[in-house]
Amino acid sequence: MSVDVAAYTSLKKELEAKGATLVAVSKTKPLEDIRELYDLGQRDFGENYVQELVEKQAQLPADIRWHFIGHLQSNKVKYIAPFVHLIHGVDSEKLLREVSKGAQKAGRSIDVLLQVHIAREETKFGFDAAELDALLEQPETTALPALRLRGLMGMASFSPDPALVRSEFKSLAELFRKGAARFPHFDTLSMGMSADYRIALEEGSTLVRVGSLLFGSRN
Repeated sequence: MSVDVAAYTSLKKELEAKGATLVAVSKTKPLEDIRELYDLGQRDFGENYVQELVEKQAQLPADIRWHFIGHLQSNKVKYIAPFVHLIHGVDSEKLLREVSKGAQKAGRSIDVLLQVHIAREETKFGFDAAELDALLEQPETTALPALRLRGLMGMASFSPDPALVRSEFKSLAELFRKGAARFPHFDTLSMGMSADYRIALEEGSTLVRVGSLLFGSRN
C-alpha cells in the first residue's frame, strides 16, 4: 500500500484548523489504498474518469462522498447522477442543464460547482469572469430543478511563481464572494492541490483536492 499515513494525518489537522475539507484524489489508485484512507476516517474522494468512478463506487463503502473532479461530458452524467456527492467542473450552461435532467431522473438533488478559468494555460476549462456573471444573472439557469449551485472551482497556473498562483486564487475568491452574497447555498470554494493548497487556503479555499501527497505519484 502506498498511502502516506503521516502526511494524511498532518494534512487533516492543517485543514481542520482552517475549516477546510480534504478531497483525497484517488484517480488511478487501487481499492486497497482508498480503503486504507477510509479506515483512517477519510470520506471525501475525488475521481476524474466516469467509468473508474462507477466501478469504484460499486465496490467501496456506501457512505463515501464521491466528488467528480474531471472534465465531465454531458452524455456521461447519467452514470454518476444516482450517487455523486459533488460535481466540481461544470463549465458550460449545457452541462448544467444536463446535470439537472440527470438529477431529476435519479430522483435526487445534485450539488455542483461552476468551473472558472483563472490560469494562463489555454488547456484549462471553465467560464471567464464575464461569462460567469452572465450565467448567474439568468434565473432560469440558477434555479434549475434538482440542482444546487454550491460555489466555484478553479485551477491555478502550473507555475513556480507563487505570486502568480496567489493572484489567480485571489481573483477566484473575489468572484466566489460575489456569488455567496446572492445565493443561499453558495458556500464552497474548491481551489488548491498538492503543490499550491497552502496558498489556496490563505486566499479562502474551503475545499482542497490532494492526491500525490497522500498516495504518491500517479500510476
